[in-house]
Amino acid sequence: MTAPPLPPRRPIRELPDALISQIAAGEVVERPASVVRELVDNALDAGARQVTVRLLAGGVRLIAVEDDGMGILAGELPIAFKRHATSKIGNLQDLESVATMGFRGEALAAINSIADCAILSRASGQTEAFLLDGRTGELRPVARATGTTVEVKELFYSTPARRKFLKTDATELAHCIEAVRRHALARPDVGFAIWHEGKVVEQWRACGTDLDFSAPPEALEAQRAQQLAALDRRLADVLGADFLARSIAVNWQSSGDRPDGSGLEGRRVRVWGRVGIPDAARARPDQQFCYVNGRFVRDKVLTHAARSAYEDVLHGQRQPVYALYLDMDPTRVDVNVHPTKIEVRFRDSREVHQAVRHATEDALAAPRAQAADATLALSDDLAATDGVSALAPRWTQTLQPTPTRSGSALYSSQSPMAFHAQEAPPGQRVGNLAALWQAPAGALSPSSAPGPAQTLNSAAAPQGDWPLGRALAQLQGIYILAENAQGLIVVDMHAAHERIVYERLKNQWAAQEGGGSPRISRQPLLIPATFACTPSEAATAEAHTETLEALGLEISPFSPSTLAVRAVPTTLAQGDAVELARSVLAELEQHDASTVVQRAHNELLATMACHGAVRANRRLGIDEMNALLRDMEHTERSDQCNHGRPTWRQISVADLDRLFLRGR
Repeated sequence: MTAPPLPPRRPIRELPDALISQIAAGEVVERPASVVRELVDNALDAGARQVTVRLLAGGVRLIAVEDDGMGILAGELPIAFKRHATSKIGNLQDLESVATMGFRGEALAAINSIADCAILSRASGQTEAFLLDGRTGELRPVARATGTTVEVKELFYSTPARRKFLKTDATELAHCIEAVRRHALARPDVGFAIWHEGKVVEQWRACGTDLDFSAPPEALEAQRAQQLAALDRRLADVLGADFLARSIAVNWQSSGDRPDGSGLEGRRVRVWGRVGIPDAARARPDQQFCYVNGRFVRDKVLTHAARSAYEDVLHGQRQPVYALYLDMDPTRVDVNVHPTKIEVRFRDSREVHQAVRHATEDALAAPRAQAADATLALSDDLAATDGVSALAPRWTQTLQPTPTRSGSALYSSQSPMAFHAQEAPPGQRVGNLAALWQAPAGALSPSSAPGPAQTLNSAAAPQGDWPLGRALAQLQGIYILAENAQGLIVVDMHAAHERIVYERLKNQWAAQEGGGSPRISRQPLLIPATFACTPSEAATAEAHTETLEALGLEISPFSPSTLAVRAVPTTLAQGDAVELARSVLAELEQHDASTVVQRAHNELLATMACHGAVRANRRLGIDEMNALLRDMEHTERSDQCNHGRPTWRQISVADLDRLFLRGR
């Protein structure tokens, strides 16, 4: 067999600048929305307070972005279309601490290589404006107020093959609107308007001012409060009032070093914005917005952190909604990852992951039942109240063991506990539903719990002080009916008690973890389960041996390309050991090991809580039902069970009036 002939030799030569710019345009400009994003970035960097986008044919025929920023000096206009010409950075130190939206100096040159471009600008302090033609380089004086207008006509005219890949005008317009919408969510202090074919399609007015980091700390805090209020108005304008009503404010900051003079305090990470309540989750992740120092980004660390905070409050594969903003030292985040500048890398991704997760968890933890004006409707038209974590229960409690018919205490904080639900005869009076569950003997001792079960003194607080109201009856052995100031409350008693038990188990586990590292019990396999592994799986198994042991797994090398599973968690002994090992290794490779361990712990405790919670058809007395309602009012995340299903619903008097046509 003869060898194929060698290809003809091609000399190495430099590419012409025009071709280089067109190659760069393939990375920077995918569609009209890419051009809109780049031009709005430049407008915001110029200090604009009003940005207007004008489009024709979805942006294919014309994209014009007007701003009222500082403008461009006439002497600098001729180099604006040159590659790597920028005012944002000047050296490596500037690149490593980028605080502007743009910095690469490629966008205008790339756009000019595939479209007919022109810049019309008047710098602040100048008496006249100038127009630069991107094709000819001609510069001539024109009339304009201070600011800049960039016009891009006939996009992809010089690369017709790329133009064939564009969608319909309506689709391209939708992408352009989404690009501006992302900027609008980050800058409530800037007004935005979008015109298409001479008609206004979207408009968001400015509603606040940017932070002045040179202000004293007290003034800066006042500005932050105003910033949060302005953000709420902008979120309502862009995402709708429903998003604002069904979300909770986030304002969380990690501990850090002394201020570094830039307004970002050393290693501190501030997370703020709003996160949707679990009931507001959607089928698609189309309302998830993450910003780092004002820049919209798509990052797996941030997405995973936010999702993990919703793990035990979302039902099925529902997707949470949120708009989260991270403020951190620019030197600790690398934005020079991709030409589109939508990807970033963090110097300490674990710290950022924990910051986002803790901020979101803290916001979701407070039960919405504590809000005095809770008005959740059965039709899922829900409203969340801010600041509910500051509201404390206003009832008093007394410790009192409840006697059974035989005279012994059904629950005693001194007695050892075995894991099972104690069945009491129907009609028996139990002061607190915590008496009906007990944790595993030895693993979670009563001494590690936050406190013993307590019996509510119902007469200690007036009925109006009970957000979930006063129990009326039990329906079909499944639901509890209660009356509060707004109307009727319907509670799924198993789901509610399951959450209460689950949170107590988590608190006990955390208390025991403070004195050591608890480990999930494991069962050795009689015959190790072997599987062919990738080099990354082998490296992960070797690097996370202690973490795997804490999870009840023993995975060791069997050969250079094979791993052996020698032990699995006792509760999963009947499952697929290989599939379990692969999934855990994949999770450890991509994410923080501590989150994997915590998730495994929580899944185990959730199973225990489900089996320990009061079951359907368990007859409860009025005192028992009231005790369950009071526990719900001060148990974290009590609005959803461990599987994400709602635990209670409010039916207002107005809803009941509509059902019976009262007042008509």
